[in-house]
Amino acid sequence: LLITNFIAFQAAAAGLSYVGGYVINTYKSYDNFLQDKYALLPAVIIICVAVVMFIIGLIGCCATFRESRVGLGLFLAIILVIFIAEVSAFVLGFVYREKVKTDVQGTMHSVFEKYNGQNPESTVVDYLQEQLRCCGVKNYSDWTTTQWFNSTGNNSVPLSCCRQDMKNCTGRLDQPQELNTRGCAAELESGLQSVISYAMLVILGFAIVKFFGMLSVCVLTCKREDSGYQPLYSG
Repeated sequence: LLITNFIAFQAAAAGLSYVGGYVINTYKSYDNFLQDKYALLPAVIIICVAVVMFIIGLIGCCATFRESRVGLGLFLAIILVIFIAEVSAFVLGFVYREKVKTDVQGTMHSVFEKYNGQNPESTVVDYLQEQLRCCGVKNYSDWTTTQWFNSTGNNSVPLSCCRQDMKNCTGRLDQPQELNTRGCAAELESGLQSVISYAMLVILGFAIVKFFGMLSVCVLTCKREDSGYQPLYSG
């Protein structure tokens, strides 16, 4: 149990903090395409659990070393609460992983429609297409239905659609070999679902650690205190 407290719990706290921060940072990069702000809830729960784990891990070490039944009982209750929080975060992650597809498809068309090459939505769209190496919502031909495409009249898509290995790309549709032809919706959905799946696996792994930690505390708490000596009474 001491090993669990010193290594597993502190390592779990550090690992969960990293995962929670990674999920939040990824979400903020593409929050313009996500309607449901509660999708951050699993990541917030993860970070809160990590902070509590770091503090409680130190307390648990003291209680384990002293073999205090009251301290171990309190430690067991706290671990149980953390375990429930991690299970809740896992379930929420599963729910929001399935909602990502609907959320992305419901907003991406409207964001792309606002593209004019200068406004904030344009910056977001260009960033998305450059980072994910994609073009359009479903494919690069989606740009032909936008107001920006019709207003320019040069039969080209934004330069952010150009492949990175093409130095002289002009974005013209009659040169599709120079463009990223895959749609951004599928790429973004896949990326966000991968991040959530990664977070869920980490949460599940540390939840298993908590489960064995609870078993260890139960065994230590229920252990009979038998020193092998008999008390002496004076007559």
